[in-house]
Amino acid sequence: MKRYYLLFGTLILTLSSACERKDPVFLITDEKVGKLEKASLAKDLELIYADDSIVRDTFSTKLGSGSNKIKVYEKGGKHLLTLTPKNDSLATIENIQVMDSRFVSEEGIGLNSTFKDIKDRYTIKKVVTALNNVVIFVKETNMYFTIDKSELPANLRYASSNIEAVQIPDGAKIKYLMIGWD
Repeated sequence: MKRYYLLFGTLILTLSSACERKDPVFLITDEKVGKLEKASLAKDLELIYADDSIVRDTFSTKLGSGSNKIKVYEKGGKHLLTLTPKNDSLATIENIQVMDSRFVSEEGIGLNSTFKDIKDRYTIKKVVTALNNVVIFVKETNMYFTIDKSELPANLRYASSNIEAVQIPDGAKIKYLMIGWD
């Protein structure tokens, strides 16, 4: 009978630790976003996302100017990421916009997170006020977050003055999650 208890206990521990692990396909770290690594070249995206679909911005490519946005879709059609490569001879990825809420950081922050989640897990470095959004930069990571001004109190939605972190409600939802790789 002790063997059954031991076996059952081991099974429960194994299952609970497996549930706590984040899916590496959707994990955001300083060096990786899912399958994409910081050192990955834009020309290798078809290999990296062989099981997915890549859509390149052909309009700006033909004109030879502007940023060449690259969209990554799951085979089922769900938009995963929008990538912006550097305009270098060995073009790596400069910016990533996360489009799928399954992507989360090691701290558990993703598109379904709130401002409270961000400030509980990171140190706010800077808040930049734009026309319709507020952009939150943090110290510990190369991620930054955009919150729509509609999430702010009415007296701040149309203000042109700088908005500070203490003025952003805890429940404000993330509109965009971006990663900037230099």
